[in-house]
Amino acid sequence: MDQPSYRRFLMRWQTPLAAVVVLTALTTSLTASAAPATDRHGSPDPGGNCSRDARFLGFSDSLDKTTFDGQPVAGLSAINVTSPGRAMALVDNIGTTPARVFDLRISSKPTVSVKGMTILRRPDGTAFTGADFDGEGLVAERGGKTILATSEREPSIRRFRLSDGKEIASLPVPARFQVAPAGEATSNATFESLAVSPDGHSLFAGMEGPLAPDGTDASGSTRNRILRYAGTPGHGYRLAEQLAYKPDPGLALVELAVVNRNELVSMERTFTPGVGNTIRVFTVSLRKAVDVSGRESLADAPAKVFLQKKLLFDLVNCPPSGAVAKQPQPNPLLDNVEGLALGGYLPGGRRQLYLLSDDNGGATQITRLYSLAVDVH
Repeated sequence: MDQPSYRRFLMRWQTPLAAVVVLTALTTSLTASAAPATDRHGSPDPGGNCSRDARFLGFSDSLDKTTFDGQPVAGLSAINVTSPGRAMALVDNIGTTPARVFDLRISSKPTVSVKGMTILRRPDGTAFTGADFDGEGLVAERGGKTILATSEREPSIRRFRLSDGKEIASLPVPARFQVAPAGEATSNATFESLAVSPDGHSLFAGMEGPLAPDGTDASGSTRNRILRYAGTPGHGYRLAEQLAYKPDPGLALVELAVVNRNELVSMERTFTPGVGNTIRVFTVSLRKAVDVSGRESLADAPAKVFLQKKLLFDLVNCPPSGAVAKQPQPNPLLDNVEGLALGGYLPGGRRQLYLLSDDNGGATQITRLYSLAVDVH
């Protein structure tokens, strides 16, 4: 979701607590500079810890305001690590430019460069564009021949063949998850995330906001649903269950990754004009997950129905590391982070974690890749 759309989303669902969240961070963090950050690379401050379980390794702005094969490298809303040193990034809805994924070469430092691009096409071969495809969630399927991508517009989950970019299948989406008036979802608050289990047999599609009957609780936390699909990579998936998830007050669920059969990593975000972003990453337990498919509303659901989560780190607490922001931020390292991906294990046993910001094709936001080492257990 772009920030203008996110402001409209906040006006509907947000309480004043969200502003308190960000303003509290502002009192203890650096004020942003308006200077450009293009092609800057960060290195961690001594003792570059964001929390007990997360260490900041660095950032790269080298993709910011660049192009590849005539297309802007902008609006990157999802990232998926495909193999050691390689990843893919999905573009959301940058004007009428074609929907596309970029093939990236990355490292832990981090460094990042674009090595290829695939235009996403309808079955008839014509390209989807920002006018009819809002890419938000990305999974590179095992075998390397296909990807799954969500579009937040309908919403949808489509399978694309990488050899020619053509759509070859789509997953079933329950009618109530369609945007109103067709269903009970809010525009620009649907499938913002997509994640796959290591064996490829489970897919998790996370709603950024609640269905209308689920709403928001008294503290300002929305009651979101995560859809789990079961199936086989490259083949069919069926809807297996729905899980209940509560973001922190005033925040929205924007990304998921799967650690193992018992654990997810989630990312939550908000934006306050004139103040900046809040970006928090959590570990989420699936051990006591409850299927809420049969519940018409989560408004009266007991607390035990919602997935249990624990804060892994708040990006505002990471060392600025020489970052420069183009708009006010409580820490100049922050921007409109929308992508998250787990990589392999690093020396010492922690997992590689990448974050990726979406500049929405705008002058005041940055395409930035972040690298962290995290203990997800």
